[in-house]
Amino acid sequence: MSFTSPVAVRSQPSRGMLRVLILLALSAFINFVDRGNLSAAAPLLKTELVLSDLRLGILLAAFFWSYAIFQIASGWLVDHVDVKWMLAAGFFLWSGATAATGLAGSFALLLAARLVLGVGESVVYPSYSKILARYFPEDRRGFANSVIITGFYAGPAFGLFFVGILMGRFGWRSFFLVLGLLSLAWLVPWFQWMPRGEKPPGSSRNEQSPGILEILKLRSAWGTCASLACTNYLSYFFLTWMPTYLVRGRSFSMDKMAAIMGAAYILCAAVAAICGRFSDRWIVAGKTPTLVRKGFTSVGMTSAAIFLVPCVFAGPRLTIVTVVLVAASLGVCSSNVWAITQTLAGSCAAGRWTGIQNFVGNLGGAVAPALTGFILGRTGHYFWAFAITSAVTLLGALSWAFWIGPVEPVVWKSHPPAELARQ
Repeated sequence: MSFTSPVAVRSQPSRGMLRVLILLALSAFINFVDRGNLSAAAPLLKTELVLSDLRLGILLAAFFWSYAIFQIASGWLVDHVDVKWMLAAGFFLWSGATAATGLAGSFALLLAARLVLGVGESVVYPSYSKILARYFPEDRRGFANSVIITGFYAGPAFGLFFVGILMGRFGWRSFFLVLGLLSLAWLVPWFQWMPRGEKPPGSSRNEQSPGILEILKLRSAWGTCASLACTNYLSYFFLTWMPTYLVRGRSFSMDKMAAIMGAAYILCAAVAAICGRFSDRWIVAGKTPTLVRKGFTSVGMTSAAIFLVPCVFAGPRLTIVTVVLVAASLGVCSSNVWAITQTLAGSCAAGRWTGIQNFVGNLGGAVAPALTGFILGRTGHYFWAFAITSAVTLLGALSWAFWIGPVEPVVWKSHPPAELARQ
């Protein structure tokens, strides 16, 4: 039997919400430029500040520590405070932290700026999930999420390609400062177009969010958390250490590294957009969200695991091919990751569930850069770092496929469906 949401059949996003979606994608673009710039600067930072591999790993991981720790608080706030103001406040904070990074002259100051950046960006995914679960029906969430994911991956593509080239020629400080200040201009259209009291058909005016314990009793909640942890391990390893590997492990120039990573992320964004669109079409055609959403995530992760290890052993040209294929596989997976959570949680719990999931999931992001730095410091070789990432990625594929239950809205004890509440 196929699953089709009644709201999905009757409801279409308004033009105002499509403008909001474009702004969310633009904020995602800025978000990932900001968090990925330090990876492009890492080879230069290592030389300028005389950083060990361990200290560089700590700097690359610091963002993920504060980002993960503040997820649950941000998810709670998104479900209890107006989501549009939460997103605006977080955006202001992380843009300021980006500008401050360009002024930092020591390891300690850089560490502080990265920690503040993580706090500001912790509101992003809970806010996106809350907005998409509330205003976009099931058979359009693949597209809506893929638009945002395209923004996320276009960020590193821009950051690593253009910024990598600029850093190689002119240094890195001025770019952080200028980007952080210019990013604040996003708040102007957001204040004009942000959602103002719109409600989707059938939603109640006073939504009650299920408690954390009620969410944590669900097998699918733990499944999404574990799956995201594995996905993020891959994603953040790719974002933080792949540029350094190409420069220091493969002796590519900064310009060549920037071109490879830029092309990889452009392809990742394009694949995510295409897969998000196809997933919605297949659901409209009668396939279940369970089959479609879990299929994309598990197949994408399996493909990435297969392509990772050859990166270490292949020749220079084949290395470029495998790096690009890993990025494309990540795009296949990413297109449906948050659509699963939004369907399971519903608008009443999307913020809090996303916060919990992103907290656990980003432990993988926090571990990957630091563990990779530790392994390199002990072995002096990249093989084990890539092998461990491949194994974690394969575990993620199995988690997406088998740990998570049916991708259907949860019936909350504290928040029964409207038709039951009226009886």
